[in-house]
Amino acid sequence: MHPPLTVRGVTPSRSVAAAVLASLRGGALLDVAFERDATGLDSRDRRWAQELVYGLLRRRGWIDAALQARVSGGLARLDPDLLDLLRAGTYQLIAMGSVPPYAAIAQTVELVKLRHGMGASKLANAVLRRVDRERDALVTDVPSDPIDALAVAYSHPRWLVSRWVARWGAAAAEALLESNNHEAPLILRPWGMVREQLEAALEAAEVQVADTVLVADSIRINGHPALHDLAPFAQGHCFVQDPAATLVTRYAALPAGARVADLCAAPGGKSLELARTARFVASADRSSPRLTRLRATLERLDAPNIAPVVADALTPPFAAMDAVLVDAPCTGTGTFRRHPDARWRLKISDLATLAATQRAILASCASTVRVGGLLIYSTCSLEAEENDVQVDDFLAARKDFVLEPPPEGAVPAECLDAGRLRVLPHLHGADGAFAARFRRIA
Repeated sequence: MHPPLTVRGVTPSRSVAAAVLASLRGGALLDVAFERDATGLDSRDRRWAQELVYGLLRRRGWIDAALQARVSGGLARLDPDLLDLLRAGTYQLIAMGSVPPYAAIAQTVELVKLRHGMGASKLANAVLRRVDRERDALVTDVPSDPIDALAVAYSHPRWLVSRWVARWGAAAAEALLESNNHEAPLILRPWGMVREQLEAALEAAEVQVADTVLVADSIRINGHPALHDLAPFAQGHCFVQDPAATLVTRYAALPAGARVADLCAAPGGKSLELARTARFVASADRSSPRLTRLRATLERLDAPNIAPVVADALTPPFAAMDAVLVDAPCTGTGTFRRHPDARWRLKISDLATLAATQRAILASCASTVRVGGLLIYSTCSLEAEENDVQVDDFLAARKDFVLEPPPEGAVPAECLDAGRLRVLPHLHGADGAFAARFRRIA
């Protein structure tokens, strides 16, 4: 699958890829940048551009090692935009088998010429032709340090690889790194119908479906259909959610008819799951623009018992709630397969910064839970500072809360660890997730 070559100029999908990469350098998040910059592409070109951008980000470290040996003076001397274009051209050559090498090279060179001039285009042409000639031996100088070797082979920051090896050992860390470099599947949750009905509706739309891990009534979509064009989606019979996120809400095991506050809620998938049994869900986020997507989803699904609320979790405007879910802002190290830009954006200092924010949010939200009510803390991080340390510190500080595991069978036993929910990508085949369930006692 590749876009047709234009007689002159650069194909729209490659132009969009360059725009997205520029947006990332400006600080945008990948999902947001792609949705904005890919507007106007047809579904085929959109999928191609997505494969290119997401794929090169998953292999950026390895690509840089290959380019470093083939750029005179090294990559540090290159303009950041030029480097991204070389990465994109290299990824097309080594990983997008349906793209003819001449097309990958010619189109990248033309794009470089348009953005950086003739001199830079000659450099791009020479580098990419060498990459093409030497594609079977691009990275031969494997670092002797085992951490460095893993960081290059699986394209992750060294400091993070080092942490994971120290925590789980080399073999498990390598399995995690490998799982992060696979494309995340598209998982749908039924709404207003049971799984079997949704499956039949999808198959009627000629969509191939399969079972998914951990959550029996979710459906995995094979292939890459245009989701918004599918009748079951457009008619409000399903929404997208990874099994790990679904398990957080099942781990919460809230009583039927509860009044619930879902804090840091956007884009709102967990609010939808909680609303299946709750009487009322206040779906709160401090960013009004982030709630826009939730409002659109609520309108599409017709979910009347969810109310979007602009509110900061540090100063929540709720009191005496039956249950409060705190889906805290975090490093997101459990979702690298879904957000490959995050691994390159994350800094080790972010751990301390986010941990402080999480601690403050937990402290502020605890007072909104009525006596006898539930407080659920969750992240999509794998890091102890954001998970177990937060739980232990909270329990030490708040003697009016106890850790209470969910009822037996609420979630698969393999995902429970000392009463806490722990989903690991390399073990469970889903995004990473953590949650702890607290009961406020008199």
